[in-house]
Amino acid sequence: MRWICCQVGARENYAIPRALLRRDMLGCLVADAWIPPSSLLAKIWGRGSKLGERFHNELRDAQVAAFNSSLILFEVLARARRLEEWEAIIARNHWFQRKVVSLFRSQLSAIDPQPILVSYSYAALEPFRYAQSRGWKTVLVQIDPGPEEERIVTEETARVPELAGKWQPAPAEYWALWRAECELADRIIVNSEWSREGLIRSGVPNGKLAVIPLAYDSPEVGRQMSDVSFPRSYPERFTHERPLRVLFLGQVNLRKGVARLLEAAKILRDAPVEFWIVGPVQIANVETLAKNARVKWLGPVPRTQAAENYTAADVFILPTLSDGFAITQLEAQAYGLPIISSRFCGRVVDSGRNGIVLEEPNGASIANAISDCLANPSRLQQFAVASRLPEKFTINALAKRLQELGSAL
Repeated sequence: MRWICCQVGARENYAIPRALLRRDMLGCLVADAWIPPSSLLAKIWGRGSKLGERFHNELRDAQVAAFNSSLILFEVLARARRLEEWEAIIARNHWFQRKVVSLFRSQLSAIDPQPILVSYSYAALEPFRYAQSRGWKTVLVQIDPGPEEERIVTEETARVPELAGKWQPAPAEYWALWRAECELADRIIVNSEWSREGLIRSGVPNGKLAVIPLAYDSPEVGRQMSDVSFPRSYPERFTHERPLRVLFLGQVNLRKGVARLLEAAKILRDAPVEFWIVGPVQIANVETLAKNARVKWLGPVPRTQAAENYTAADVFILPTLSDGFAITQLEAQAYGLPIISSRFCGRVVDSGRNGIVLEEPNGASIANAISDCLANPSRLQQFAVASRLPEKFTINALAKRLQELGSAL
């Protein structure tokens, strides 16, 4: 059977449609936007912008349907109406679902009569309802541990309210729609055991769940850095002139454990360690908490600059309180970078071999792990040698798992 893949944004760099295409299983990709490099929109926004990245060369000859003009109009109107964050998220999800169903109705004669429809969580309900009416199979890709993750963030917000900023839990409507998606899905893909456990605690039947980890293809520079002939080099000891460079890359928010990371930075403020924080800042009063610590706020960066950060850092830190997987771990491995990670995400780190797993990501445990790296540069060297992207996290491995899942439906 052919698969129809629906997704908002360039999530996981279009890994699922790329995997399906490699097995000749992709019928169509339905995206909110699709901006080929030769298009006028690409020239207007440039490849460094979010819209400019809504394309993948591997899918250049695939059948892709997108709603560029409608998306631009939606975003302009949403801004004019001054929608709050959750209002905008829910409205955008509704907009996308309406466009998808309208497309299906108008193009029904060109669609495989019994496809598998795969769609990402929180924007799948209306397409699933349509699919069910036609007798199609449905697969939901769950991007996070659902309500369980929100509970964790709510607790962290209560612990450090001065950092919470404008964070608000999702409205009841959001979770009601999600539960309806789960009920309609024939199978639900989760990317980690952590996500599976979270969904089960939220009442999702275990029998519906399939654990399929995220996939990542190394960029050319990553393959070079991961090659044994290009080992990382570490000094015999770290000094204030050559500090240990600890990289955090991702959304700078409470869920990602940033408050715990800044607490560790304060503990280590007199040590030869430098923290690089890369990504959009979504917390308040960060300067106050990180006062006197050696923290560099680098903000959001395009993919090319992110590659430079991975290459120049000494160790990657992910003290997340909850992640569906955290693909940044795979990106770090592609660059041969040792990882310090919490256990509340996809299991990439083999503790003691290619990095360190934090059983509890609090300020003290993070500081202790970094102190171990400071005291043992040779251990970091060993971690770097072992930090390679395993086959099980490649696009080809994902394609095989999707094919097996489709055969079982």
